[in-house]
Amino acid sequence: MYFRSQKKLQGEVSLSETIESDREGNALQLMDVIGVDDTMLEDLYDRDSALRLRRLVKECLTQRESEVIRLRYGLGGTVPLTQREIASTFGISRSYVSRIEKRALEKLRAELEKPVGSGAGQ
Repeated sequence: MYFRSQKKLQGEVSLSETIESDREGNALQLMDVIGVDDTMLEDLYDRDSALRLRRLVKECLTQRESEVIRLRYGLGGTVPLTQREIASTFGISRSYVSRIEKRALEKLRAELEKPVGSGAGQ
């Protein structure tokens, strides 16, 4: 039993494991030489923010509001359209598209200002 558990750990390496010593005799650990991209945390935050926004668009907005936001801001890989182009697509006035967009953005802003975990679907 002991040998099986040790066999599982054979491929694992601790970040605090000493690799070698530097010129002054200080221990050089694995975590000292492994680099992390400086923008990694920002990228993760941006990705999480985009996922949260996508979820809120789906959960908080009506079908028409989410379509207007998707088309207006180019979400989901679409090319951003003007209010006039969206109005033409739906057969409605540009001012009505403006009101739909404004209402949708107000809903999203209200949800985004709530603490994470207390919003829609939580």
